[in-house]
Amino acid sequence: MSFSILQKIGEEQKKKKVVDVRSGDTVKVTQKIKEGEKFRLQVFEGVVIRTDRKDSHTARITVRKIASGVGVEKSFLIHSPLVEKIEIVKRSKVRRNNLSYLRARSGKSARLSAKDFDRAAVNDVTVEEEPEAKEEAPKAEEAPVEEVKEEAPAEEPKAEEKKEEKAEA
Repeated sequence: MSFSILQKIGEEQKKKKVVDVRSGDTVKVTQKIKEGEKFRLQVFEGVVIRTDRKDSHTARITVRKIASGVGVEKSFLIHSPLVEKIEIVKRSKVRRNNLSYLRARSGKSARLSAKDFDRAAVNDVTVEEEPEAKEEAPKAEEAPVEEVKEEAPAEEPKAEEKKEEKAEA
């Protein structure tokens, strides 16, 4: 297979729009977990210590949290259908992509200094429709409105006729 075919398949698998996650961000990753026949959602909250291949369909983040005094790391493929959503809770100032040095630290030395950011704007992943689709949608909405306007005057004379009949009686 040629590389262009593989690349095309990869582009089709990507989600339309994802959150721009960086190293040092504290994130909540909502993941689908299959138990038997049913699916449930599970949230994993922690610090992103690594981001890989951001522009690829195999983009991955590694999230670390401390659970019951034990460090737990989990990798998530950003474009996976099992990853329901990624929400950035806090953004920190870091100067490198791989924060593996946090593994050796605990307590206050493992803290990262927070920086201000617009949480609502960063977590907004609404997908905008293509311009052609936007143009077609209003035309489709206008047509039924015109039909309603045409029907409304037809009903008004009927109402007037009923009033006249009542007046005559």
